[in-house]
Amino acid sequence: MAHHAHPSAPAHGHSTHTHTHGSDATPNGLPEILDLDAALFAPHLTALTGRIACLAGDDVQHIVDLGSGTGTGTFALLERFPTARVTAVDSSPAMLERLASAARDRRLGDRVRTLEADAGAGLPGVVDADLVWAAASLHHLDDPATALAGIRAALRPGGLLAVAEVDGMPKFLPEDGDAGELEARCREALGGLHAERLPHRGADWGSLLAAAGLPVEQERAERWELRTPLPEGAGRYAYLVFERIRGTLEGRIGAGDLAALDRLIGGGPEDVRHRDDLVVRSTRETWMARRPT
Repeated sequence: MAHHAHPSAPAHGHSTHTHTHGSDATPNGLPEILDLDAALFAPHLTALTGRIACLAGDDVQHIVDLGSGTGTGTFALLERFPTARVTAVDSSPAMLERLASAARDRRLGDRVRTLEADAGAGLPGVVDADLVWAAASLHHLDDPATALAGIRAALRPGGLLAVAEVDGMPKFLPEDGDAGELEARCREALGGLHAERLPHRGADWGSLLAAAGLPVEQERAERWELRTPLPEGAGRYAYLVFERIRGTLEGRIGAGDLAALDRLIGGGPEDVRHRDDLVVRSTRETWMARRPT
């Protein structure tokens, strides 16, 4: 349940978000996408961790970050809960080493433990967690019921599970006109790919959580939007996402659309790094569920 590479937005951890299958574009670009997403949407993530803290209470000592990626959620939650420690769980050793190095650089190494594991197969050795954070990771599960049972077992009675998911790739271009229509077709093509490879993307997580003995206490969908003046890094973020989309959709969309994507990342006047009409829009859903006492 690592952050695999596909071009939908990371979800504050998780960023959101970006798990590209079959793309050779920017093979090492995923960590940068995750980090840019974290930087651009930092105020939103701060608000979200505030909501989590209101439900989780003050006495949070052990947090589990599922599909921890580069550590966006880990570091946001360590800041929100200053006496807590985090077990960062990912199936990618490279991501975990990157996270551990970042923790040492921030002088937080003693508060972070990494665990290489596929959460779909359980969380070995993880017990009595006060809070489990799963951002843009649950939709990778092959068997949600089994995995959620494992997450429930890792939580202490009364412990909180916070789930965040995104509705697909972020939108960057004006919705009216050719560019917006191109973006809509790309989202549709990616949706078809995800239906094949990620059957639980867009699942009814509220029902799945309740069925797993984790009643939902709060559910919310929020539209995260950035407009001019955009923060530094927005153009680079759009460029990296479109580059991954272009690699992923080769052979799945027409030659005209591929050529249009090439113009968005080709360095010319239509390149997303140079446009003055760029926006960043993403819809993110969250569920807060608790293991009953």
